Amino acid sequence: MALSPMALENLQTLVLGLAFAGLLATGFEVLTARRASFGLLQGGGLPALAALPVLAFGAPFIILRNTVRGRRIEGRPVPFVMLATMIACGWSLVSGRLVLDLAHLVAGA
Repeated sequence: MALSPMALENLQTLVLGLAFAGLLATGFEVLTARRASFGLLQGGGLPALAALPVLAFGAPFIILRNTVRGRRIEGRPVPFVMLATMIACGWSLVSGRLVLDLAHLVAGA
């Protein structure tokens, strides 16, 4: 089974988005000694504003991490895990496309 060029590009975009999300969330955790989570927005003010880019691009990793933990620890149902995975992959496609377009822009291609 051969993949069409469009399918291959979408797969690369998805993988790039997930990898960038993981890199960003893990880098945040290393630099701040705090877990990257959507709870960063609850404090409000400047810290919440500064956390927006990290959360916007790191969200697929955070969603998948929380989903896997929820399934393993709380026993969340499989349809919930599937839905959360689809949301994270869709988000990853969008953020991966933005990262890829930005890389092309910076490279001048």
